[in-house]
Amino acid sequence: MPRMNLDGASALVTGGASGIGEAAAEQLAALGARVVVADLNDERGQAVASRLNGLFVHCDVSSEEDGAAAVAAASEMGPLRALVNSAGLARAGRTVDRNNDPMAQSDFELVIKVNLLGSFNMLRLSAAAMAATEPTDDDGTRGAIVNMASVAAFDGQVGQAAYAASKGGIVGLTLPTARDLSAIGVRVNTIAPGLIDTPIYGEGEASEQFKSHLGQSVLFPKRLGTAEELAFMVTDLITNPYVNGEVVRVDGGIRMPPK
Repeated sequence: MPRMNLDGASALVTGGASGIGEAAAEQLAALGARVVVADLNDERGQAVASRLNGLFVHCDVSSEEDGAAAVAAASEMGPLRALVNSAGLARAGRTVDRNNDPMAQSDFELVIKVNLLGSFNMLRLSAAAMAATEPTDDDGTRGAIVNMASVAAFDGQVGQAAYAASKGGIVGLTLPTARDLSAIGVRVNTIAPGLIDTPIYGEGEASEQFKSHLGQSVLFPKRLGTAEELAFMVTDLITNPYVNGEVVRVDGGIRMPPK
């Protein structure tokens, strides 16, 4: 069975304006997909979409209306075959801080809303659109979904209660949604990235020194991963017809310490 063919199909990438999402959008476009970049950053999102001959849609992934608009836009460009759930955020904070004050419930809720509820929102809407397309092969394949978790789902550090819970939820979603969507020929897999060199670490000499220090904790190679390396796994999981219901760590072998 050959790899899933994306030529002439559409692909929806949330968080596609930067980092892992941008790299995934680039590689999907190189495979022939018409890419919809869904993001809150209008300027960067439009620039990426323009470079890839795709389309930018302003999208809050936790919004049913925004999600539906992004899926509709992708479906107009071609049969929707791929969703990459890369949008997310982090709010570091201890459950009880040094002043014995509890974490604000609103901070926890925001992270869960965007990372977990947002991912499921885009998954369910995209899967419904994929269900309406014609199968691409004799197996009845209609599409593939890749969610973005984190090694924090397994090795959550001090101050990562909200983030780790949101990413653990995505890990927990993987198999049951893969089972649900098997009826319509849609595969679901999840990537758990480790320490990845994205704009979150800033720029400049101090930033480079900090990233170099972080990289020493990686088993091998002793550096931060690149967005391109994560995107390699994204495209593999989308195009390999026999990978389904799987969570893959892409982390250089790191196991995160408590802090």
